[in-house]
Amino acid sequence: MDIASLFLGGSGSVMTSFFSLTFLIAFLPVSLLAYAVVPHKAKKFVLLIASLVFFWLVSSVLIVYLFLTILSVFLFGKWLDKIQRTMKEVLSKTEKEKRKEIKQGFVHRQRMVLLLAVILHVGLLLTLKYSGFFADNINSLLSLVNAPFEIPVPKLMMPIGISFFTLQAVSYITDVYHGLIKADGNILRISLFISFFPQIVEGPICRYSQTADQLWNVKQIEYKNLTFGLQRILYGMMKKIVIADRLDPMVKAIFDEPNNYHGGIIFLGAVCYTIQLYMDFSGSMDAVMGIAEIFGVKMPENFERPFFSKSVSEFWKRWHITLGTWFKDYIFYPVTSTKKMKNLTSSARKKLGNHYGPLIAGGVALFCVWFCNGLWHGAGWNYIFFGMYHFVLILGGNMITPLANRFFKAVKLDPECFVYRLFRIIRTALLVVIGELFFRSTGLMSGFGLFGRIVSDFSFSGLNSELLKKLSIDPQDFIIIGITLVAVFIVSLMNEKGISLRDKIAKRGIVTRWCIFYALILFIIIFGAYGFGYIPVDPMYANF
Repeated sequence: MDIASLFLGGSGSVMTSFFSLTFLIAFLPVSLLAYAVVPHKAKKFVLLIASLVFFWLVSSVLIVYLFLTILSVFLFGKWLDKIQRTMKEVLSKTEKEKRKEIKQGFVHRQRMVLLLAVILHVGLLLTLKYSGFFADNINSLLSLVNAPFEIPVPKLMMPIGISFFTLQAVSYITDVYHGLIKADGNILRISLFISFFPQIVEGPICRYSQTADQLWNVKQIEYKNLTFGLQRILYGMMKKIVIADRLDPMVKAIFDEPNNYHGGIIFLGAVCYTIQLYMDFSGSMDAVMGIAEIFGVKMPENFERPFFSKSVSEFWKRWHITLGTWFKDYIFYPVTSTKKMKNLTSSARKKLGNHYGPLIAGGVALFCVWFCNGLWHGAGWNYIFFGMYHFVLILGGNMITPLANRFFKAVKLDPECFVYRLFRIIRTALLVVIGELFFRSTGLMSGFGLFGRIVSDFSFSGLNSELLKKLSIDPQDFIIIGITLVAVFIVSLMNEKGISLRDKIAKRGIVTRWCIFYALILFIIIFGAYGFGYIPVDPMYANF
């Protein structure tokens, strides 16, 4: 039995959800109270202690991985900084003719340090998260050739959030290497940047330049930050426990035993899973943003209303934004900026033109991004297929853009007209649902089986009260989910048009404001999925 089990009565996972009673009525209030009462200079240390305690409670002794990451980030940053300072000193005393050669030597040393750091951090992530997957696939190949042996499949424990804080660590070291930030000589500030408790479970994946100084130079809790932060936590809670958690039993029932259902029911399950995943993840992000806002910290947004997207490419610019930005900055751009890729682009541009020429190098980089994106989400071929699926859709969309523009011009169709924009939004959502079908499946072949049933046996026959009962859902659940989805849609539509509902509410009188807040609280209490016999659903992206 670990510390988390002792503290939480047998379920360490309870603390991983920002909407659990343990977190909301114990951990967060205690952290806020301690933060409020200590002197201003000590507030940053309260945040650091709270963050380390939180991680200890959800990961127990696996906190050692977090400590190793922090120490590694600190030391590699200092190592790179030392090389850079030495280079400047040497170059300032070197004759102009010899500077280029000497600089190249120092740059090579920095590259070796960066490479070592990336290998250590990414290697640890690959070992913990994917060694079992790789071993299983190697054994499958060995069995095909009748090999008389197989390699052992390791079973390693992985701390929660390692995929997120590993990417933050790599971004810090890479930014120091490129000179975008100075190496931080304060290991406590780096510790707080890496471990800040709201973000460590599901992100967002922050850059050092975005949050480190904010976290270290913290402010007093202000009334506006407190109220706006609590509002956003409540809004996220509504999305999570009224929609996502209410859909969870139905989604599990369909995907656990898909052979029991017609293709129409499976498609309904895929749609519901897509809604569940978005409401769960975006709701958790609302809580993260809200908690950070209370402390006066502004974190990068992770969602910008992705289901208003008119293409798959736009969708992924709006969904899990910080992950997409990380892949763009640390994989896509480095691949396209290599000398070979630049030469390829230059040559292809002359032969294929300004649109199709850059697509070759861009396609190679895009493949790398989406292969890594799929693998990052999980150790399974269905996740890799999920990445390749979106790679094909995005690359294909880029390739047909000139042809589509010519078609619109020929038929005199305005691509920005409402009907066509609505068609594109619905089409994009449908393509996303198909991708999530494979994402949620238990394996790649299972995903193809599910898709095959949708295509060959698309029927809603048997969808009655008896089936709904088997799926642990009833018509009243759909009504509650539907009403809540309409509310989320209205808020999203207002945000899409640049209208802030929170600002509008803040301008109302105190009676109106508090009536709205209490109405939201009562709605969550009455219609939220919880109670005796109900098992709280862990944050879905914490598993990725």
